[in-house]
Amino acid sequence: MTMTSIKEARGETLWDTVKTIIYALALAMCIRFVIAQPFRIPSGSMQPTLLVGDYMVVSKWSYGYSRFSVEPLNFGWPKGRIFGSEPKQGDVVVFRPVPQQDKDLVKRLIGMPGDRIQMKDSVLYINGEPIKRESEGLAHFKEQYGDYDDIAAWRETLPNGVSYTTFDRDPGGRLDTTEEFVVPEGHYFFMGDDRDNSADSRTPEVSLVPLENLVGKVQFVLVSFDPSTSLLKPWTLITGIRGDRLVKQIN
Repeated sequence: MTMTSIKEARGETLWDTVKTIIYALALAMCIRFVIAQPFRIPSGSMQPTLLVGDYMVVSKWSYGYSRFSVEPLNFGWPKGRIFGSEPKQGDVVVFRPVPQQDKDLVKRLIGMPGDRIQMKDSVLYINGEPIKRESEGLAHFKEQYGDYDDIAAWRETLPNGVSYTTFDRDPGGRLDTTEEFVVPEGHYFFMGDDRDNSADSRTPEVSLVPLENLVGKVQFVLVSFDPSTSLLKPWTLITGIRGDRLVKQIN
């Protein structure tokens, strides 16, 4: 083989490698912006459904696509949604609150357009009717910083049958009795499952959320690490895995 042939062969090999990298990046971007996106849970507002240290997968196709679904590739993206479909009451959703549109939040969808939502003495009322709420006793729960607490746990069931556990840390607290919120057309009312540990649609920091601001639906927890995990202690990436939450579906 001549020197020229060797150089040409090396050039072709290099270009093949570059093309492979480009294709891989394009596929990764397609998955990230069109199909599904991973998120990490940094706070406890959705406990016990989602725990601090959970890495969850959010489907982008569930409600169609808006400019918030495809950030940062949203330059020139029109307002509204394309291929849109309405979320369902009880869905766990990642969204951007209007007052802080650069911040991803995850909460449960409680109020649909036209619903009237109110809290009275820790009980959730939808359209003037209390939802089904049953005590699950006291939860022995490991907090983000390692303390333990006995927290009142309740099983709530929404009118459409979706059921989940909530925490009531401070019965009679400031968010346990609220005004009545009327959800306007094209908007949704969200709440955290850890009711006294959640800034949600009951508060001005979040308020009501327009359909355009929905990012996607939480489908499952891929992997989860407890508070003992630290990158400075690499072995804890194994010892700190919550085995019961691997590929755990979220309802």
